[in-house]
Amino acid sequence: MSKSTGPFRFFNRAGFQTHIISLRTSGLPLAKSGLAVGLRRNPIFRDITFACLVGFASYLTALLGGALALRPQMIWPLWPGCAFLVAILLLTPQRIWPLLIVSGLAGFVIYDLQDALPIRSIVLLVASDLIEILVAAFGVKYALGQRPRLSSLASLATYAFFAVVLAPSLAACVGAAAFSYNYISSWKMSFLTEALALLSVTPAMLSWAHAIRANKSLSYYLELGMLVIWLNVVGYFTFLSSGASNDLTVLYLPVPFLLWAALRFGILGVSSSLIIVAFFSISAAIHQRGPFAGGAPRFDDLRTLQLFFFTASSSFMVLAALMEEHQQSLRESRESEQRFRLVANTAPVMIWMSGPDKLCTYFNLPWLEFSGRPLEAELGNGWSERVHPQDLTDCLDISARAFDLRESFRKQYRLRRHDGEYRWVVDIGVPRLSPEGLFAGFIGSCIDVTESKLAEEALGGMGRRLIEAHEEERTWIARELHDDINQRIALLTVQLKQWAQHPPSSEANVRKHIGSVCEQLADLGRDVQALSHRLHSSKLEYLGIGVAAGSFCKELSEQQKVVIDFGYAGIPNNLPKEISLSMFRVLQEALQNAIKHSGERRFKVELSGTSAQIQLTVKDLGVGFDPQDAFNHRGIGLISMRERLQLVGGELSIQSEPGHGTTINACVPLRAEAHRAHAAG
Repeated sequence: MSKSTGPFRFFNRAGFQTHIISLRTSGLPLAKSGLAVGLRRNPIFRDITFACLVGFASYLTALLGGALALRPQMIWPLWPGCAFLVAILLLTPQRIWPLLIVSGLAGFVIYDLQDALPIRSIVLLVASDLIEILVAAFGVKYALGQRPRLSSLASLATYAFFAVVLAPSLAACVGAAAFSYNYISSWKMSFLTEALALLSVTPAMLSWAHAIRANKSLSYYLELGMLVIWLNVVGYFTFLSSGASNDLTVLYLPVPFLLWAALRFGILGVSSSLIIVAFFSISAAIHQRGPFAGGAPRFDDLRTLQLFFFTASSSFMVLAALMEEHQQSLRESRESEQRFRLVANTAPVMIWMSGPDKLCTYFNLPWLEFSGRPLEAELGNGWSERVHPQDLTDCLDISARAFDLRESFRKQYRLRRHDGEYRWVVDIGVPRLSPEGLFAGFIGSCIDVTESKLAEEALGGMGRRLIEAHEEERTWIARELHDDINQRIALLTVQLKQWAQHPPSSEANVRKHIGSVCEQLADLGRDVQALSHRLHSSKLEYLGIGVAAGSFCKELSEQQKVVIDFGYAGIPNNLPKEISLSMFRVLQEALQNAIKHSGERRFKVELSGTSAQIQLTVKDLGVGFDPQDAFNHRGIGLISMRERLQLVGGELSIQSEPGHGTTINACVPLRAEAHRAHAAG
């Protein structure tokens, strides 16, 4: 806290401008010289250069502080030196703090020596400044981190504790001893002098540094410029103009602009505005103008000025912090809402939200695309207009009960799509709470489950049809065994018993009876073999798909009295067993279905193979059918064929139209690797 007790010396304005011009004009050759390269490549040289600039700037702030001093009493309403250096430390890496502190204090000492301050006073003031700078910088950095932002009431309170209260209090204990005034009065003055600067200058520098990094818009700076212009105009007429009144009510004139600064620009606007107001008010007090130039002694006038400025600064800084906190909350809320809407609109589900009044307030883009209606038509209870009439009552009752109980729900109903088709959806809703923990409504999602519901129904129907098919197969086998095979065996047994009771009278009759028995036994053997082939073909296992398929076609044509033209070619000898079995079962199912449903008596079967695939074609010129309808309703045989082929990586295609016959194609690729699944026999 370098305050001179000697006569005030104004700095040479022309010399200062000349030095600044020399720095600016020397910048271009410096950027092209080896010195610029050295600054980039040599961190030590760069740090020393920066420290020199900080020392020079500290010297200038000391000059500015001297310009704001009341002379000859040497009273400083506000001292910006330490506040400037604290801001510099908080904006730079901690490793160069010692260098910056030394250079900054050196700038203060140089100014004090120029004003012929006693050595004792210089030592005490340097110690006071050092204590203040270290306590404020380390305390704020420890609590808020490097480059702190005073964007909330909590951060402002933390900053104020270390920088505005603790650091000036400790520094004033040492600095007050440097003056010849009463120690208590000097302590109060020193404390307010440093606290006011740390409450305005340091936050302004930190806020401007953040604003520059944040790349604010041009309109932001234009509005801020208008605020500064108007505040300068009002400050001049309030404090410095020849007609400035000493009535304290004029202090309310800057208030609207300080409110503008707090509401629109937060800490940056308020701290910058306070510096402007401080400059005008202190200058007016020094020159005995404005509301702080009354009949009281000038010392008391400045004390009143400090108390006013400290109270106003604290109030508006708190207001600014609250506004920044509120704006940050709004930004986070908007960002959160934008993220939610982005996620919701790209999610593969339909999302909705409702308020506590049970009326829907939001639907995402997939919902609107599903409905084909604008958002306004869906809001409230508009969405329920598209619920199937048979499901509407239950749907609304479930929602109302869940709302009343504040509990999650799950419901399933039919919802009309934009093309008029009703689709099954699963709707899941959960309560949502406000940040205060209050019930804010529900949020839910809908998934179109029509395909899975149809698949579930089809799977249930297929299971039922499989059981029916198995029962039919068992019934057929039982009927064949009981009504045919068993009856013929019983008849043969009766004949043999009769022959045993009444043996033939001649050798010729014996031979005749034995021949008859042999013929009946042979028929029984053939029928049992046919029944066995239907269940499992041994020819397929030992002779291959070609021979087994031909044998099956021949036996079936004889049994059903139909004509089956069969041909095969190019079947590999090493065809995997699971592929052979799948193709054979497909052939059995296709031919039996064709004989049963086509109304035709002539069929064509072709079995062909290559090194890449094996293909089966079953064709008839019968009545035909709708393949999709058969798959959906009664086509257990078609489903069985398709699933058998899928097990071996094959495909089933059906070409059929009512009245134009049917062609069934089964194609299986031949892969080198072993198949993972095996077709059931």
